[in-house]
Amino acid sequence: METQTNTKTLVQEKYGAAARQVRENGSVACGAPARRCCDPVTTNLYNEAEMSGLPAAAVLASLGCGNPTALIELKPGETVLDLGSGGGIDVLLSARRVGPTGKAYGLDMTGDMLDLARENQRQAKVENVEFLKGEIELIPLPDCSVDVVISNCVINLSADKDRVLREAFRVLKPGGRFAVSDVVVRGEVPDEVRTSMLLWVGCIAGALEEQEYKSKLARAGFAGVSIEPTRVYSIEDARKFLAKSGVDVDAVAPLVEGKFMSAFIRAAKPGAAKSAGGCCSSGCCG
Repeated sequence: METQTNTKTLVQEKYGAAARQVRENGSVACGAPARRCCDPVTTNLYNEAEMSGLPAAAVLASLGCGNPTALIELKPGETVLDLGSGGGIDVLLSARRVGPTGKAYGLDMTGDMLDLARENQRQAKVENVEFLKGEIELIPLPDCSVDVVISNCVINLSADKDRVLREAFRVLKPGGRFAVSDVVVRGEVPDEVRTSMLLWVGCIAGALEEQEYKSKLARAGFAGVSIEPTRVYSIEDARKFLAKSGVDVDAVAPLVEGKFMSAFIRAAKPGAAKSAGGCCSSGCCG
């Protein structure tokens, strides 16, 4: 329990600081803890067409490891939930794709990020968006209330991933889809990487091994689980990950070559898919 509390506090502090930097300075320093993995993890994730019409702050505050909205089909009228929505870029992109008859929720526990996201929503003049304050381990939405759950390099930061996945399953309608970008590990990694609290904030130490990720999704009730690598990181990438962390880079880097990757994780909640925007009848989620 203490580890979970410490991790959550660190994440709040570092991502809150990143949001304040964007609002005050118009940028996030690459050396900042929340940007520890900015290169190569968080760069070149969105194309010009996607960024067109979005506030610059929404793009600057993107601290993800992928672009989940580019890899999942979103239909007009659907309801989308982004876990750990940060500055709101994936929420705003989702809102475009589900159209005025759909809705996109963003959930974040950091007040500064929520303030930034709501300002980005205002500037983008997007109406079908709502940002919620809360934790991804306890989603403040009813059972069977969303069609798609997305997330961008946030689930790896949670110290209770089983609970996150159970909550995602709970709020999805039957037939609903889970489609997240996350950092995933292939095989074993050194203990000193796993135990570094600073690296939790930098996207690395909290990453699940890919088979463990699949097993946790299955235990939560999901079917059709798949993990598709989108970027696999090299020794030189690892050096950038581990810089200033106190880890002996020369000793550790060869042991992590090719083991960390950004990946797109897909799964579905079993059951008949509801029509876009349709309700979930009483008892259907049992």
